[in-house]
Amino acid sequence: MSFNDFAGRGAQKKFRLILREQGTVREMGGEEMSLAVGIVDNIFMNALDTGTSDIHLQPEREQLRIRYRQDGVLHDTGFLPPEQAANVLARLKLAAGMRIDENREPQDGRIDMEYMGRRLSARASCVPALNGEKIVMRILDPAAMKVELPKLGMPEDVLKKWNRAIQVPYGLILVTGPTGSGKTSTLYASLLQLDSKRRNIVTVEDPVEYEFEENIAQVQVTEKMTFPRVMRSFLRQDPDVMMVGEMRDPESLAIGIQAGLTGHLVVSTIHTNSAAETIGRMVDMDAEPYLIAGTLVAILAQRLVRLNCPKCRQPYKPTEDEIEMMRLNSDEVAAGQWAKGRGCSECRGTGFKGRIGVFELIAGTHEFRAGIANKVDFPELVNIARKQGFRTMMEDGKQKAMTGWTTPDEVLKAVYTQALD
Repeated sequence: MSFNDFAGRGAQKKFRLILREQGTVREMGGEEMSLAVGIVDNIFMNALDTGTSDIHLQPEREQLRIRYRQDGVLHDTGFLPPEQAANVLARLKLAAGMRIDENREPQDGRIDMEYMGRRLSARASCVPALNGEKIVMRILDPAAMKVELPKLGMPEDVLKKWNRAIQVPYGLILVTGPTGSGKTSTLYASLLQLDSKRRNIVTVEDPVEYEFEENIAQVQVTEKMTFPRVMRSFLRQDPDVMMVGEMRDPESLAIGIQAGLTGHLVVSTIHTNSAAETIGRMVDMDAEPYLIAGTLVAILAQRLVRLNCPKCRQPYKPTEDEIEMMRLNSDEVAAGQWAKGRGCSECRGTGFKGRIGVFELIAGTHEFRAGIANKVDFPELVNIARKQGFRTMMEDGKQKAMTGWTTPDEVLKAVYTQALD
């Protein structure tokens, strides 16, 4: 898409940028026919119309490249000439509350907007690069976060165990996976299952991606309001359930474990490759094994895979490499309803539309917690988990590929490390 395409639609009134200043909300100014205003509006409108999660504006020597991340994959969308790029970046920085005269230091901000009657926002990050400033904006869409737990793609037995886990009165529940693997969506969907009228539910997040409608207090992390500081304050506010956006450091983890031991339910995320590896990560973060064993309720690991487009999916036979990497036997290859999208206008030629999770869940059973307290090694922890019905993300992904929901290649990309084991 060229510069003219972005400028062509004009700044339509169904989209507007919002400024929040000293408690008041007003529409962001700008000349009605200003080219930069129209381009910025259309960048956002095109992104929202196509289900984009992130907008990348990347400066190159002779143009500003625009890329959209859709279903987890970046796509080139268009470019702007240098004479327009400066005005567009200035408007975006102004909307995000950044200093437009600062172009040598990284800056972060938040952009609020309204589109077709919906209130949305974007988390913006600006970094000086070789040919100018690169801006990346993560679109925070409340509608996208209102996902019901059964629609995330959990296998029936995993969903049943997870529902049971989040209803316990106290302890520590962790969701693990890399950035962009849907952890926050899972936590939000889980909190919506809880009785917020009779329980005091509080969250500390960075950033607050979705605003709950009632009975849940949410706190945004800042430089002064760090995760540990807010968590300590929460514990003096009679909480029943505390959601912590991420266990980033030993101090946060220590407070979370203590809160779990003293009658509070703590749900949080942590960055590890698999559910079983989370125990080793917690020990690396200075948590004592006997304390982990005393408080652990469940660990859920997840990734996201793209779904085959329902309009253009067609039968597909796995390649020899896919058969080897996924360790498929001849019966599985023959029995599987393998499918792959051909590519059509509905899926923008990608063959995929939408995403679904692949999961693995370890419940904090008596045997598993005893293994943690006795400091058994990683393979033994996995064996104990197997006895409770544990299946890996690779096995869940294989099942989803065999039923034609996704492709073997998508599963292998998502859980590559398990394919190597």
